[in-house]
Amino acid sequence: MTDRIEVAATELRPLLEEFIMWARANAPGSDPELVGPAALWHRLAFSQDLGTWKRADLRNLLLDRMPKVVEDPDAAADGMLPAVDAYLTFLDSTGRLGKGSDSLADLQAELDDVEDEFVDLMEELLDESEGEEDDDDAGDLGDFEPFADELSELDTVRLRPDSELAAAARQAPLVAKARDLAVWVGTGRKVGEETLLTDAEVEEALEAVGLPRPETEGPVSEAVPQLWNVWNLAVDLEFLEPGEGGTVTVQDDTAEWPFDDDEDVLDAWMLGLHSVDYGDPELDDDDLTMALAGLTRGVLVRLLLAGGSREVDGLARELGEAAADLDELGGDAWEAAGDDPLASSIEWLTGYGMVERDGDVLRLTPLGTEGVVHLIDDADIEVDARPAIDSMSAHELLALSAELPEEEADAEFAAWMRLREPAKAAEELLAAAAEDDSDALIRVQAASVVGTLGEAAVPAWQAALDHPSLRPYAATHLSQLEVEDAPEPTPDDTHWLILDMWTISAGLGRSEFVSSLRDIGPDMVNDLLEVIWKIPHAHVEELLDLISQVHPDKQVAKAARRALFKARSK
Repeated sequence: MTDRIEVAATELRPLLEEFIMWARANAPGSDPELVGPAALWHRLAFSQDLGTWKRADLRNLLLDRMPKVVEDPDAAADGMLPAVDAYLTFLDSTGRLGKGSDSLADLQAELDDVEDEFVDLMEELLDESEGEEDDDDAGDLGDFEPFADELSELDTVRLRPDSELAAAARQAPLVAKARDLAVWVGTGRKVGEETLLTDAEVEEALEAVGLPRPETEGPVSEAVPQLWNVWNLAVDLEFLEPGEGGTVTVQDDTAEWPFDDDEDVLDAWMLGLHSVDYGDPELDDDDLTMALAGLTRGVLVRLLLAGGSREVDGLARELGEAAADLDELGGDAWEAAGDDPLASSIEWLTGYGMVERDGDVLRLTPLGTEGVVHLIDDADIEVDARPAIDSMSAHELLALSAELPEEEADAEFAAWMRLREPAKAAEELLAAAAEDDSDALIRVQAASVVGTLGEAAVPAWQAALDHPSLRPYAATHLSQLEVEDAPEPTPDDTHWLILDMWTISAGLGRSEFVSSLRDIGPDMVNDLLEVIWKIPHAHVEELLDLISQVHPDKQVAKAARRALFKARSK
């Protein structure tokens, strides 16, 4: 069933994404996210055709199937029926409601008929779940929440540059297996409902991806969990996509993996990142399997907390104890997983390029560190992760430092500067500041740091004179350094510097902006408004508009409106 769910979900994804966009304009009061489970189980249980909807199927879907699979009965009670109504309307209005379907009016009438009963069923589920909340809060072995405090207190995690990560991702054996499987699948391969492939096809697929044929007396398809995990990974990576009439098809560019472009490589690798869950042990008993759910994530978070490496024996003991604490079957499941319960997790993580083992020591690779940081971020948990100093670009340094407390930002700058000659550092920082004329904060930060480099920065300042947004800073610093033949700062240069500071102040919030204007005083603000509208600054119009709205002096606000009119007319 898991394989059928994966295929159906992949088939539905483009249609649901289009519906979400449609709903924003045509059904803003509905929650499109609630449609996904209903559409998926309609496809699995009632119709191979996504566009064929019958009144009887709709009733059975809502009153029989959904109570068994819905995750949030409260949200479903409030919004599922309106969301399904919007989805059916979308299918009808876009010509996707098939000829074999009942009419939209009949389907909407059925929604009205089942509403009371559906809401009652959801309320019963809510009542039943009240006593289970404590169990639900326990999570599984891969729940990051219990480690939130420890993760927030970790020393800064340093991430390697994309070029290095992409090079490592290109070497991940599991991605290559997923590619080979997808290429073997080819175009328009028919898949079954109970098992995706026949036993003969399974044997061909095993050979294509280099997996051994298991010794089994039963169907081969039921003894190859690793093949199905690779199949699911191929779907996650978007190497495989559903076709028409119960078929699957390889994506056009799949055979080109590993791709040439680093960004394309990392985008693909990230698509398959959640495949770490496929590393969890699969035991003969489903309940025991569930007792070890999340084991592979549990490995990852504990490696990160330990600074990137652990002895496997100690890691296994800790996870075994955690399994026993979380689930009454955890101890039995750990024993059923054999002498090396972490084997499948380590094998999968190694195959995805996230860990490497040296004897009894398991360590995160740079790619693994990047991946687990992403997983933690997906769980909405804070962790201090930054680019490695030795590979951090000037723009990354400036952008990062803008978000750090002053002391931490100074430490980042100092560490970065130690790796460069002052003249080279000045050149890189000012080039980064020149990338975006609208980014005043980056510009001010760069000028501030380069200003501390003294005469070593003179060549970089001289080159910056040719860039309009940096000229005011360059002229000011060259004049302060008494560089021969350096241009004197003009009034327009001064006005540009003021606009940059106002832009930064406005970005901090309305109260900070008003406070900065009050510090100047209304007379000086009025004088500036007479001339500052002429400056070709990226934010001059929005700043004048903001002053007209927030300045407490009505005369200043009026002067700002006049200046804004002149700026727009110019």
